[in-house]
Amino acid sequence: MPNPKRRHSKMRRDSRRAHDHLKAPGLSLCPNCHEPKLPHRVCLKCGHYKGKPAIGVEEA
Repeated sequence: MPNPKRRHSKMRRDSRRAHDHLKAPGLSLCPNCHEPKLPHRVCLKCGHYKGKPAIGVEEA
Protein backbone atom coordinates (compact mmCIF):
# COMPACT_ATOMS: atom_id res chain seq x y z
CA MET A 1 0.00 0.00 0.00
CA PRO A 2 1.62 3.32 -1.00
CA ASN A 3 2.06 5.94 1.68
CA PRO A 4 2.80 9.64 1.26
CA LYS A 5 6.48 10.56 1.50
CA ARG A 6 5.90 14.10 2.77
CA ARG A 7 3.05 15.64 4.74
CA HIS A 8 0.67 18.03 3.02
CA SER A 9 0.89 21.68 3.99
CA LYS A 10 -1.82 23.47 5.97
CA MET A 11 -2.72 25.53 2.90
CA ARG A 12 -3.25 22.41 0.81
CA ARG A 13 -5.38 20.85 3.56
CA ASP A 14 -7.46 24.01 4.01
CA SER A 15 -7.92 24.47 0.26
CA ARG A 16 -9.38 21.00 0.05
CA ARG A 17 -11.79 21.78 2.89
CA ALA A 18 -12.90 25.12 1.42
CA HIS A 19 -16.25 23.71 0.22
CA ASP A 20 -17.11 21.77 3.39
CA HIS A 21 -18.91 24.65 5.11
CA LEU A 22 -22.66 24.63 5.77
CA LYS A 23 -24.89 26.54 3.40
CA ALA A 24 -27.94 28.57 4.41
CA PRO A 25 -31.23 26.84 3.56
CA GLY A 26 -33.19 28.19 0.62
CA LEU A 27 -36.33 29.88 1.87
CA SER A 28 -39.56 30.65 0.06
CA LEU A 29 -42.46 32.86 1.09
CA CYS A 30 -45.74 31.48 2.33
CA PRO A 31 -48.49 32.48 -0.15
CA ASN A 32 -50.97 32.93 2.71
CA CYS A 33 -49.10 34.99 5.33
CA HIS A 34 -45.94 35.92 3.36
CA GLU A 35 -43.58 34.67 6.07
CA PRO A 36 -40.35 32.87 5.08
CA LYS A 37 -40.61 29.08 5.27
CA LEU A 38 -38.78 26.02 3.99
CA PRO A 39 -40.06 24.85 0.59
CA HIS A 40 -42.39 21.82 0.51
CA ARG A 41 -43.20 22.20 4.19
CA VAL A 42 -46.18 23.46 6.20
CA CYS A 43 -45.91 27.12 7.22
CA LEU A 44 -45.27 27.28 10.96
CA LYS A 45 -46.92 30.69 11.35
CA CYS A 46 -50.32 30.06 9.72
CA GLY A 47 -50.37 26.26 9.23
CA HIS A 48 -51.16 26.36 5.48
CA TYR A 49 -49.68 24.11 2.79
CA LYS A 50 -50.40 24.67 -0.92
CA GLY A 51 -53.04 27.25 -0.05
CA LYS A 52 -55.03 24.93 2.24
CA PRO A 53 -55.04 24.72 6.04
CA ALA A 54 -53.00 21.68 7.03
CA ILE A 55 -52.49 22.01 10.77
CA GLY A 56 -54.13 24.03 13.49
CA VAL A 57 -51.93 26.78 14.91
CA GLU A 58 -52.71 28.22 18.32
CA GLU A 59 -52.87 32.01 18.49
CA ALA A 60 -50.43 33.39 21.03
